[in-house]
Amino acid sequence: MAEYSALRPPVEVMRPAAVRELPAAASPDGHPLQYSLKMDGFRAVAFALVGRTVLQSRSYRDLAPDFPSLAANLTRVLNPGVVMDMDGEFCAWSHGRLEFTELLSTEVRRRAAGTTLIYVAFDCLAVPSPEGDATSVPCHSPRAGSTCSTNCGIRHRMPTTEDREEALLIANSLTCVGIEGIVAKGLDAPYRPDRRSAWVKWRHTETVDRRILGIVGPTARPHAVIVELDDGTRKITSPRLDSPQSRRVAEAVPGRLGKAERTTDGLIVHAVTEGPLAEVHRGRGRHATTRFVRIRAEDG
Repeated sequence: MAEYSALRPPVEVMRPAAVRELPAAASPDGHPLQYSLKMDGFRAVAFALVGRTVLQSRSYRDLAPDFPSLAANLTRVLNPGVVMDMDGEFCAWSHGRLEFTELLSTEVRRRAAGTTLIYVAFDCLAVPSPEGDATSVPCHSPRAGSTCSTNCGIRHRMPTTEDREEALLIANSLTCVGIEGIVAKGLDAPYRPDRRSAWVKWRHTETVDRRILGIVGPTARPHAVIVELDDGTRKITSPRLDSPQSRRVAEAVPGRLGKAERTTDGLIVHAVTEGPLAEVHRGRGRHATTRFVRIRAEDG
């Protein structure tokens, strides 16, 4: 079988800008938006080639070798030459909800735990024909939609809506299964993977990504991390990291730690150079705590 695709890896992915409030239009002129659910997983563009699938991350790395069962399933389902999509994401489904931390486990542990990997796609970027590249057409064009339905091999597409209130209702009702929020895309705009993109993302909670500046406690099992917030204040996360969180932090900082220092409160602190990103939840009020959520993988 000949291997042909109008689009080859690598491609630069869309990077929606974070917003505090979900907009009702893409611009002051009232250009419409399409709303879709924001999943909790790894972003990846799926390139279906002959006998294999490339899962390209935001940093252009092929994640397929790390997730062989998912790649194999996509190879069986997608027609060669199909590319899915600038907002594609694969997630781990475990015990009735999306569990991001399961993506950080090994394939063997996921299988033993009964975890299912799923690839969530909202659009088709290319199909196997010379005219099959749909990246330059608007998201709502018939060409972009029809390529997905007729040539991909995918039978089910994720639901989307152009109604802001409906999108909020759906997203808020699905927080219990791990839905993070909403991605809003300008319907009249083509794919444009730069800061001028007409895509934004809204999350349910006030979570932000911050570089870890230090760890508190033993290097093998840290009790907390230190991050800097928007106002320049440095915060020690609270409550204490649980065992999986502590292990993940310890695994993310080898080779980046400075010498141990003791604070005036008696805490043992190690500075972290060029630390990994951590997702933290900012509480409200003067005495609010900053809670560690997870290590934010650079490809996530």
